[in-house]
Amino acid sequence: MMKERLLLIGNGMAGVRTIEEILERDSSKYEITIIGEEKYTNYNRIMLSNVLQNKMTVDEIITNPMQWYEENNIKLVNHDPAVAMDTERKEVTTESGLKLAYDKCIIATGSRAFILPIEGSQLEGVIGFRTIDDTLLMLEQAKKYKRAAVIGGGLLGLEAAKGLVDQGMEVTVIHLEKWLMETQLNEPAGNLLKKDLEKQGIQFLMEKKTTRIIGTTRVEGLEFSDGTTLEADVVIMSVGIRPVTQLAKDAGLTVERGIVVNDFMETSAADVYAVGECAQHNNMVYGLVAPLYEQGKVLADLLTDRPVEGYKGSTVSTSLKVSGCDLFSAGIIRESDEVKSIEAFNGLANSYKKLFIKDNHIVGIVLYGDVSEENRYHKMLRDKKDISELNPVTLLASAEDGGVSDSVVNWDDADTVCGCNGVTKGTIVGAIQTQGLTSVAEVSRCTKAGNSCGKCKGDIGELLAHVLGDKVAQAPTGICGCTDLTRDEIVLQIHEKGLMTSKEVFKELQFRNEEGCSKCRPAINFYLNVAFPKEHEDEKESRFVNERMHGNIQKSGQFSVIPRMRGGQTTPQQLLKIAQVAEKYNVPLVKVTGSQRIGLYGVNKEDLPDIWEELDMTSASAYAKAVRSVKTCVGAAFCRFGTQDSMGLGIKLEERFEYIDTPHKFKMGVSACPRSCAESGVKDFGVIGVENGFQIYIGGNGGTEVKEAQLLTTVETEQEVIDICGAMLQYYRKTGEYAERTAPWIERLGFDHVKAILLDPAQRQALNAELDEAVAGKRKDPWTEVRNNENNEKELYTVGRV
Repeated sequence: MMKERLLLIGNGMAGVRTIEEILERDSSKYEITIIGEEKYTNYNRIMLSNVLQNKMTVDEIITNPMQWYEENNIKLVNHDPAVAMDTERKEVTTESGLKLAYDKCIIATGSRAFILPIEGSQLEGVIGFRTIDDTLLMLEQAKKYKRAAVIGGGLLGLEAAKGLVDQGMEVTVIHLEKWLMETQLNEPAGNLLKKDLEKQGIQFLMEKKTTRIIGTTRVEGLEFSDGTTLEADVVIMSVGIRPVTQLAKDAGLTVERGIVVNDFMETSAADVYAVGECAQHNNMVYGLVAPLYEQGKVLADLLTDRPVEGYKGSTVSTSLKVSGCDLFSAGIIRESDEVKSIEAFNGLANSYKKLFIKDNHIVGIVLYGDVSEENRYHKMLRDKKDISELNPVTLLASAEDGGVSDSVVNWDDADTVCGCNGVTKGTIVGAIQTQGLTSVAEVSRCTKAGNSCGKCKGDIGELLAHVLGDKVAQAPTGICGCTDLTRDEIVLQIHEKGLMTSKEVFKELQFRNEEGCSKCRPAINFYLNVAFPKEHEDEKESRFVNERMHGNIQKSGQFSVIPRMRGGQTTPQQLLKIAQVAEKYNVPLVKVTGSQRIGLYGVNKEDLPDIWEELDMTSASAYAKAVRSVKTCVGAAFCRFGTQDSMGLGIKLEERFEYIDTPHKFKMGVSACPRSCAESGVKDFGVIGVENGFQIYIGGNGGTEVKEAQLLTTVETEQEVIDICGAMLQYYRKTGEYAERTAPWIERLGFDHVKAILLDPAQRQALNAELDEAVAGKRKDPWTEVRNNENNEKELYTVGRV
């Protein structure tokens, strides 16, 4: 039986969520093709602000990696937008000329950032905030320029402003209205928000209308309707979004503000549907995620022949993802002849709440500072609870003040637990019961609840405990016995709270041992070094003894000395010095190491500085969780089988990346031919020369478990090899767990995902730039530093001290 052809135009959150709902109901009904405009797979757009604020990486907001499309037999036509649609022939044409036929078609083209049609809006440095590329461009611009202007004091504008402040920019928000977020907040709450954001370094110009962007080729500033100006190097446009409807309009569909749909998400053309920000239902176009997911469920029921009542519209609610500014609003938040309000302000806690009431029912909610009651009030609003019997004081009281605030266990199945992804209590409980889920992580993977901002994870845990009792799986243990927090949770809070020292981390994150332990101290020090490479001063006392002493300690309590020989290449003069030092200090073992270096073993601690002085060579970092030596074969210059200059490339790699800290030791090998005499296939980063260039292998270092590296790609030039290596190092530094080798790191993230990151030219360039900035001024030979610091030398290398 032939499957029906289902074509989705738009690879965003609403459209792909609809496909997920369809697959859940009937995975065999359709042959599915998805057309995407961006080069990325489906990602969580509402988390872009977290990427800009350095709380998350691009990788972490990818919702559906390429593996998901492959596993579900979905054809993804990516980075090739639809440009024409023929509803008579049931055919869609993409920008590249590809023609795709369909039996059913879903339009989910979303929206674009609205760019004010004023003079200068096309200048370089004017950016919308809507996509991953927008976000990466903003991060790139923040490295080059200092002054940013954000036009628009709404949700996205404030999140963009906070992100740019976090990047070190001077940021001014220009807002047309009297207070911030006027669509979601009333004036008192908007003013509280402004004060809190000013404390975080954001400046504001209120009731200002921008009339011109000043500049010739690039932004230089803004001019306002009152004649005043503001200097700026970057301008972020955040004045709203516009549904993307041109494709539908050209195809003859009924389009007003959005593509007009009925209760079943049907457009005016047969077998063509629309969901998401591009769709208009009952004169409403929704820009928040929960309504879009509700639309997707209705359409999924319809397309899988299930009973369906239709979409009846949504009550929208929103929150702000800026650290230290908790707000929630929902429903009608303006007073009128019919709508009255009651409010409460707590000046000590800087919190505010206001309820809007019509005919003895809550129709609107504004909470700022303390949003713990959002579920309670939202439930009253959604259920249209009659509050005529409630005293206003009781109604405004929080649970701890005597008010009634139900546990999530007592909520109705229709109540939304995860607002980011529109997941209800009933969906979560049903998944726990039918799919044998026993942990919060499994619930998040299955239902998507909790995998965005994470605020609802406590509620998910409560539901698990209620449904399963003592069968709930224990939460994953933390990085050590001092904490239950995982690496990701710690790094997120380091960024969010601006923690700059290990002591601050231990205190603020409530580690059981306020001094940490031997396992977490070096890990936290590494995470701080990566998070704040310029601000954080490396805490030498937190490093393992080998790194403090710059040599591996042996069973006897003595140490090793392994000088650097880049690419395994040395000179007669270096060999003479090594021999003389070994003889003078009675070194018991001189050995050629597995990395093609000469090591001196059994050296007394007090002799280390003198030996380093007399050798006059640099450290090979053979004791550190860092980039190690590069093993090479003799290469094309001397070997009759060699196709490339392996020694030359090995030296370049070593010079480029030596003395860079990594989560675990990082070893490389460069072989000049497929015989792989340098054993490149079992290195963290291996290179094998072939006739047309270099094969690159990654992830071949599993520690105690032998792991074969996987072929990443083949490139033509040495520079490409070096750039890919730099990108891998920085991505490993950013996302690796401390003491995690590259093999399990790649297994955890997924080889295809890591490959996509490293082979994307834009991301590769950005990662190399990050790496250069992070290690600038820090790549120094530690032996030289010790020899030049007499106090350090006496402190560390006196007998009896370690």
